[in-house]
Amino acid sequence: MMDTYKELTEEDEKALLKFPVYISLLAANTNGETDDVEKNTAIDFDHTKTYTANPLLLGFYERADHVFQSNFQQIDNELPKGRLQRDVAIKAELRRIKELLKKFSPAYANAMHQSMKSFKEHVSEAHHNVLEDFLFPIPIKGLTDYSDGL
Repeated sequence: MMDTYKELTEEDEKALLKFPVYISLLAANTNGETDDVEKNTAIDFDHTKTYTANPLLLGFYERADHVFQSNFQQIDNELPKGRLQRDVAIKAELRRIKELLKKFSPAYANAMHQSMKSFKEHVSEAHHNVLEDFLFPIPIKGLTDYSDGL
């Protein structure tokens, strides 16, 4: 990774590389488990980030891409079942990972935050209903807006 990571321990670096996995699992946690559509959407999106992300994050995504699928499977299996329990466990890990961002420049931390927000939105749309777009082509807050703030 870049010199940006020299402040991190190996454990912190591994935790940071799990950031997109936890974001994906949070976005997919509508029923307490992750299905294949959500998993495949997250894996594909992570891979595209290796060449479409903010230039500050390209090194991060190249590293994350190598461990994304194995991290995803491991974390998904280890998380508790049930929507509420999963949410609590995922958000606790995300708070820990977000603390790591304080070791980076504000520009890098902001780029990472924006990237994770787009990750969450993309995975949340995995089961997007085409009929909804037809019926509600203009986003209607509360009806078609699914974001709950990252």
